[in-house]
Amino acid sequence: MTIGTEHEFSLNDSGFHPLPVSDQIVKEICGSYESEILFGDIRLGKELQKTVIEMVPRSPAEEIAALETQLTGGLSRFYRIYGNRYRLLGLGMHPTARVSEIPVWDHDEGEYYRVYDRLFDIRQHGWLNIQALQINLSFRDSRELISRFNRIRSLLPYLIAVTASSPVVEGKLTGSCDNRLLFYRQNQKELPAICGGIIPEKIRTVADHKRRMESIWHELRSCDAGILCEEWVDSSGVIVRFSRKCLEIKALDEQESIHSAMAFAAFVRPLLRCHSLPVETGQDALLDITERAIRQGTAGMKVELRQLYDLAWRNATPDERGYLPVVRDRIENGSLAERIA
Repeated sequence: MTIGTEHEFSLNDSGFHPLPVSDQIVKEICGSYESEILFGDIRLGKELQKTVIEMVPRSPAEEIAALETQLTGGLSRFYRIYGNRYRLLGLGMHPTARVSEIPVWDHDEGEYYRVYDRLFDIRQHGWLNIQALQINLSFRDSRELISRFNRIRSLLPYLIAVTASSPVVEGKLTGSCDNRLLFYRQNQKELPAICGGIIPEKIRTVADHKRRMESIWHELRSCDAGILCEEWVDSSGVIVRFSRKCLEIKALDEQESIHSAMAFAAFVRPLLRCHSLPVETGQDALLDITERAIRQGTAGMKVELRQLYDLAWRNATPDERGYLPVVRDRIENGSLAERIA
């Protein structure tokens, strides 16, 4: 099972005030405004907000360490070029950014952003101040797709709990651990089927998933938004990308370091090898647990997380085991959000 990750970091000055310079950085490197460029071992990409830049390993890998090597190589190159000119910051949200001060990417793909803005009003935290850690896991056939999708779906609340890193909004603690998801799940509330409350329904066949997508696309067409009728419009916590033959986990907050982010990739994959998992599968139960994870992080589910950790350790490769102590530390001592708060 190959794995890939995608990382979103805010661009800041030396005082960690956000800088809307992602377009300038891309142009400095390649001479023009591009959505994505090769940058040594990684790809640099734009996001909707100019204050964030995406970093993606150049290629998926079988081993987590290979991904980390690509990413750290890219980060090292970035800092060799820019030195202290820019400071990168992970976390699920920038802790002090104000939406009114965040400009939108305005060089290409504007036709998509204009439609999103017309439907949902993108001038809100759920669009302009979110930074995700995305984990992409390959599938070979429909059997693997269905099995892995349903298993990831049941793991999402626990993954959300250990990766929560966004307790601060506009400089204030809110009392919730994962404000990114609180905002994210409301950013398309006018068409709630797109996000599905983060946790998608269980699927029994590929046709189940395709019917759900067709329903979403039908709603979009009725709003004169047919341009968005693509597989990537799905905003659930895990989505299917047939074009890439992978499942994308989208519900996780970005972490404070590449190594920590890699640890959660190393946590997920061995759990997909287990014959069974001690987790809920019912939709209502998963939604309830997700709510607890968003509000409390790991605090209300230590027992379940320890059970999952033990299973992950037993089913992990030597490569994956090298990262799992980071996950154990988060389970025992709290997510980043719990520590910040």
